[in-house]
Formats: sequence, structure tokens, C-alpha cells
Amino acid sequence: MKTLRLFKIASVAFTMGLLLNQSSFADTPKTVIGRNQVQDPLVLNGTSRGGVKGNCGNINTAPNQIIEVTEPLPYLRLTVESERQPTLLISGPGGRFCVFADSYSGGKAELSGYWQPGKYLLYVGYIGDLSQDKFNYTLAISQQKQVLK
Repeated sequence: MKTLRLFKIASVAFTMGLLLNQSSFADTPKTVIGRNQVQDPLVLNGTSRGGVKGNCGNINTAPNQIIEVTEPLPYLRLTVESERQPTLLISGPGGRFCVFADSYSGGKAELSGYWQPGKYLLYVGYIGDLSQDKFNYTLAISQQKQVLK
């Protein structure tokens, strides 16, 4: 009897956790990307707060952007710029990827390549001292390959 009651309490707690987690995503902007993207590059501006220190820099607890890729894309490039040294944590169908800014990309966090269909959660962060200050970022999404000079 006690086991059944404990199981019910655990089930309710788990369900509440899922509901609360999903509600925190409700305010996160969602962008749908397909092969015939009208605007290229698609530029999204946002504000981030690096409240959690981790292996991918200081990031938000909730995603900054959600991208829904509707079909396989042979090439897609995400580029993040900010006044700080940006990082980008991408969680999607293929796993989790952490991207750091480097000199090759001009101080931007950039990832490109094949993208499979699915939902991708994007967390924009930065490297440096943990701060509760908000900072602005620009995310550019393009299906055009970058021409090297």
C-alpha cells in the first residue's frame, strides 16, 4: 500500500516537472526552417542571461531560440555574434553540440553542415566571469555556403 502511494506521489511530481519545464519554453521564440527559406540569411536578435556556468560557457536555464527543421537540409549555418565571447549550445535530434567563438570565425560562434529534420533548442552563452547581466546577441541562419576569401 505504501509503495503504491509513493509511486502515485512520484508520478505526480514527475508530471508537474514536465509541465513546468514545458511552460518555461512557451516564451521561447520558435523559427521554422525549410529548403525554401524566404530570407537568407535569417537574422534573429535576442537577449540572453548567462545564469548557469557549465562546459559550454555561461548559458540560460531555458533555450533562447527553438528551431524546427522541417526537412533534411544538406547545408545550414548558424552564426552567433555578441559583445561578449559567445558560445552556442545546440540540443537536437543528433545530440548536443557546444560551439565556441574562435579566430577562424572572426570571434563568432559558428556551426555549419547537414541538418536532419527535428526540433533544436539553442542556448546562447558566453565565456567569462559568471554574471547576472543580460546581453544582446544576433543569430544568423543561412543555407548559403560561406565564400572564403
